[in-house]
Amino acid sequence: MTRPRVLLVQNTARSRPGRLPGWLADEQVDAPVVQGSDLPGRLADLPGPVDGIVLLGGGLMPDEDGRAPFLARERALAREAMAAGVPLLGICLGAQLVAHVAGGRVTPRSGETERGSCAITLLEAAADDALFGGLVSHPADLTAAPAAAPAGGPELRMIENHHDSITALPPGAVHLATSAACRVQAFRLGATTWGVQFHPEVSAERLATWDESDLAHGGFDRAALLAEARADAPVNAVQARALVGAFAAVVRAAAAARGTAAATRGTVAEGAAGEPAPADGLSARRAASASPAAASRP
Repeated sequence: MTRPRVLLVQNTARSRPGRLPGWLADEQVDAPVVQGSDLPGRLADLPGPVDGIVLLGGGLMPDEDGRAPFLARERALAREAMAAGVPLLGICLGAQLVAHVAGGRVTPRSGETERGSCAITLLEAAADDALFGGLVSHPADLTAAPAAAPAGGPELRMIENHHDSITALPPGAVHLATSAACRVQAFRLGATTWGVQFHPEVSAERLATWDESDLAHGGFDRAALLAEARADAPVNAVQARALVGAFAAVVRAAAAARGTAAATRGTVAEGAAGEPAPADGLSARRAASASPAAASRP
């Protein structure tokens, strides 16, 4: 079987995919990267088959087309993926873009600024969620800091780097996580679309590359942020890795379901044409490719 493919959409030069390609490869999922500027506006025009999509971050608003015209195509692609049930994960800007196209509100410089390693509290709805449920049911993987948990739930430690935020969830969204500084940290739409404000792809060492003067202007000390992130790194790696693994499992399941449906359609089409289905259950495509007539076609 062909390995599932998750397309990683990189919106800016600094919004790199980080740990995602390696972790997804460990989960038997290929993860090619496409630049936002090269992104088409339709699933059918993507480079090769796509079983899932991750929209990465970037210092943009989701409708800031004047600075990044490709965002219009990214919004169209997100809408189509959501409607088609293609697993979709938005990270930071990606989450804000998903919320925006689904009818939520994203506020620039909202006052919910977060930098560095932050405490994220999982809400009650996360217990039954395909991405977060494992983190709720395995508390040994979580930091034990109930006093810092604003909603009293299990706590994650994740890297944050934003001053814009989702200030109103889209209709029908399930709120999954929050923090003391920023209310909407994670949400789900339907069964296959998620948005997270934090950065599971970013390791502590990335903070060493952040603009020190820009951080200082906002009242943050880069050295202190880096030291805290390094201290949280062991827990962060376990939790972020589990989250990415759970998304990979959703992608594999969706790809398998689509493959089964395609095989079924092929078998039905053969029957309708009066041809017997292959005895070993091969799809119509494989059966046709084995025939001399098929071999002669371009």
